[in-house]
Amino acid sequence: MANRNTDAKNPLDVLVAGAGYVGLAAAVSLKQARPGLAVAVVDAAPAGVWQKARRASAIAAAACRMLDQLGVWQEIVGQSQAITEMIVTDSRTADPVRPVFLTFDGEVAPGEPFAHMVANKDLNGALRRRAQKLGIDIIEGVAVASFDGNGAGITVHLADGAAIEARLLVAADGVNSKLRDMAGIKTVKWEYGQSGIVCTVAHERPHNGRAEEHFLPAGPFATLPLKPTEDGTNRSSLVWVERSEDAEKLVSGDDLVFEQELEMRFGLKLGEIRVTDKPRAWPLGLTIARAFVAPRVALAGDAAHGIHPIAGQGLNLGFKDVAALAEVVVEADRLGQDIGALDVLERYQQWRRFDTVQMGVTTDVLNRLFSNDIGPLRQLRDIGLGLVERMPRLKEFFIRQASGLSNGTPRLLKGEAI
Repeated sequence: MANRNTDAKNPLDVLVAGAGYVGLAAAVSLKQARPGLAVAVVDAAPAGVWQKARRASAIAAAACRMLDQLGVWQEIVGQSQAITEMIVTDSRTADPVRPVFLTFDGEVAPGEPFAHMVANKDLNGALRRRAQKLGIDIIEGVAVASFDGNGAGITVHLADGAAIEARLLVAADGVNSKLRDMAGIKTVKWEYGQSGIVCTVAHERPHNGRAEEHFLPAGPFATLPLKPTEDGTNRSSLVWVERSEDAEKLVSGDDLVFEQELEMRFGLKLGEIRVTDKPRAWPLGLTIARAFVAPRVALAGDAAHGIHPIAGQGLNLGFKDVAALAEVVVEADRLGQDIGALDVLERYQQWRRFDTVQMGVTTDVLNRLFSNDIGPLRQLRDIGLGLVERMPRLKEFFIRQASGLSNGTPRLLKGEAI
């Protein structure tokens, strides 16, 4: 646990619950723009757990611009892998040939890839160091037990008995958010009966920055390029969607069976492959909060929305939340308004909720459209992919959407200060 300078006698302006990427980015965004704000972060996870993370995430161009504005991207970029090309195929697992239906060049502007792959621990570490440099207290290993409003503020009770006064509580504690439940916010939720298997694979030949998404009957199989290791080992990150029952059997069963099934999907285009870490599976579903705000409480990241990984936009939606919330709160503070007042927070909700619901519906439809082996539907979707491939303006639109640079983008995501 960090040294704690925060308690009921030293009230905060903003307390962020959750020290993941979204929570840390929210704290840094607010403190950097308004150094006079007293900001702290509290997290239930034990100190140092974040350093054990083995996964990597796709960071869209807009999020990279935001991280650069926050002063952390230069620390991260040297360890990241630019995605220089994206291809999409639609086939059955046993098909000997997988025709490419759609290709995307990986730039939104000359020299600016539409996404980078970044190791989660590198991203988290850079944000933590920036937060500490800004004087943000990070309290680890203590959960929020409860909170209650008191008119002009909110009192947050921690599991160790401490109480913290704040004007605004930002809930960034994940898709199973306890703070969301404490605030009485309901969700729209359903399960897909699918699980996502994640692992890292080493391979003989270089990937050259190419990402691939194979639409298979059980769900998408995505290979995402990683930066080679210091000894030159070529690597890719996998997000492999299967029916939940099959996924559990694969990750808990014999390693040889897993590798054989993996090879059927990955192929040998990059030479021999081997799994370098323990594969893990997590159930997939759609969760969208019915409200993103409550009196003195704002939801951000997975606490507000959890979507299917088919479009790779989960983390980037969270960064959009951060950028929008920071812009709303900073502008309110400059105008002398109460940053935790419901009318201020509703501006954030209006900004983010429609976009989030739209993305949730889009990923839901895409998953239902592509995760099947219905002949006529397969023909229709392949025709659709082929039409997009032949329409440069439409492809450019999709690239900008994937990069996070759509209309209504908050300033931080444009690389502008707030």
